[in-house]
Amino acid sequence: MVSEAGSRTSWLCRSAADRERVVDMERRIKPRRALSMVALGIGLIACGPWVGWWTLIPLVAAGAAFAVTDHGLQRSSRPEYRMAIAWVNSELAIAASVALSGGPRSPAVAWIALPVVTLAARFNGRGVAAGCALAIGLILASTVAVHPAYALHHPQDVIFPVALLVGVALLSTALMQSDLQHRSESVIDPLTSMLNRNALRTRVAELQVQARIVGQPIGLVVGDLDRFKEINDEHGHAVGDAVLRDVAYRLRKRLRAFDLAYRLGGEEFLVILPGADADQALRVAEDLRQAIAAEASSGVEVTMSFGVSASQAGEFDYEEIFAAADEALYEAKNSGRNRVCVSSSQAHEDVLAGGVPGRLVA
Repeated sequence: MVSEAGSRTSWLCRSAADRERVVDMERRIKPRRALSMVALGIGLIACGPWVGWWTLIPLVAAGAAFAVTDHGLQRSSRPEYRMAIAWVNSELAIAASVALSGGPRSPAVAWIALPVVTLAARFNGRGVAAGCALAIGLILASTVAVHPAYALHHPQDVIFPVALLVGVALLSTALMQSDLQHRSESVIDPLTSMLNRNALRTRVAELQVQARIVGQPIGLVVGDLDRFKEINDEHGHAVGDAVLRDVAYRLRKRLRAFDLAYRLGGEEFLVILPGADADQALRVAEDLRQAIAAEASSGVEVTMSFGVSASQAGEFDYEEIFAAADEALYEAKNSGRNRVCVSSSQAHEDVLAGGVPGRLVA
C-alpha cells in the first residue's frame, strides 16, 4: 500500500506539483546559493579587522543547515518543511551576524533581504508573506533590540533595509509568477493539470543521474483507461474529459510526494517510482487499479489496466523500461482489462493481476 502522506496538501504546498517544484527549485538554486555564501564569506573576511572574525560562525552554521536539508530531500514526504527550516536558519544566521557586527550600525543589515529572493521560487503566497514577516522581525530584532537609542536617532538605518526587503519580495514574486505561467504552459497538461511529455523528457535525464548516484532501481507504471472510446461515444466528450480529470486526481492522491505522474496523451498515464523495484511498483499499480475501480467517475463506471516494469539498481534506461511496461500493459488489455501485469523479465510469483493472486504475467 502506498503512503498517502505525501499526497495530502500542507500549509506551504497545496498539491504534489507544488512539492515537485520545491525539490526542482532547490536543485536549481543550490549551486548559486553556494556561490552566494562564498561571496558573503569573502566580504566578512575582508571586513574582519573592523567587524570581527566571529561573524563567520553564523554563516558556517547556515551552510551546514542547508547541507543537512539537502541530504535526503528527495525522499522526504514533506520537503517543503525541510526547506522552510533551512531558509529560517539562513535568515537567523544573517541576523546574528548583523547583531554581532553593530546592530543598526552594521553594513550587513541589508543582507537579510538576500534569502527573500528565493521565497517566491519555493513557496506559495502565504509562504512568501510569512517569510517576509519573519525577515522584517529579524531586522528589528538585530537592530532596534540591539541598540534602541541609536535606532531611534537614525531610523533610516532600519527603514531602508525593510523597504529594500519588501521591494525585493514584490519584484521576485512577480517575476516568478510570470516564469511559472510560461513554464506551466509548456510542461503541464491543461485538462488534467498533470505533467506532460515535455516535462518527462527533462526528468528522464535527471533520473538517470539520480539512479547512478543513489544506486537504487526506478519503477515504471503505465496505465490506460479501459474502453475509453466507448465512454466518449456514449456519454460525450465533456463527460470523457471529466472522467480524465477525476482519474488524474485519484492517481495523484494515491502517490507519494516524490513519485512522478504524467499524462502521456489521450487516456494513457505514466507513473515513475524512484527507488521502487518491480515488486514494489506492482503493488503500487494494484493500489491505483483498485482506487480507480472503487467508485464511478462523473457517473460512469471506469476501470484501468496497468503494465509494470523496473530498472536494475543503479541503472535507468527509460526507453527499455518503458517498452517493457508498455508490453505488459498490452498483455493486461488482452487478458481481460482491469488488471495489472508485469514485464515477463521481472515476473514475481506473488504478482497481483486483477486482484487475483498468481495470474500469469506478460
